[in-house]
Amino acid sequence: MKAGDFSELRLEPASWMRRLLCMAYEALIVIALVLVGGLVGLALPSGVDGVEGLPRLTLQVWVGSLVGAYFAGCWWRFGQTLAMKTWRLLVTKADGTALSPLRALARLLLAISTLPVGMLWPIIDRDRLFLHDRLAGTRVWRILV
Repeated sequence: MKAGDFSELRLEPASWMRRLLCMAYEALIVIALVLVGGLVGLALPSGVDGVEGLPRLTLQVWVGSLVGAYFAGCWWRFGQTLAMKTWRLLVTKADGTALSPLRALARLLLAISTLPVGMLWPIIDRDRLFLHDRLAGTRVWRILV
């Protein structure tokens, strides 16, 4: 199976609980990215010390871009982040095909902008989707063995 071809996989909609548990695991990966990215940013010769002003903003943009690239890049290239792979989850467009780079970025921005309401949205959504998935036209699937 080549990257982005999910036609051979047996999929079912992922449960809300499985997605929330995956997010808890994902938080550990994000913490590691922030710590490593922050250390790299602080080690730059430009003197970015993260205390105030432009150096602080530079560090925040650097770390935010790193985390954003992790999510959007993984969703676009593989359909999964590391945590999603562990929990056997896959994100696709609503029709089951791979995300484009633009759709992966849109999903990321919508996920950030709809917090925390988006996490409770499955309670009222007919398909139990998070709000960012509903708006981005994406679905999260459980990969069956």
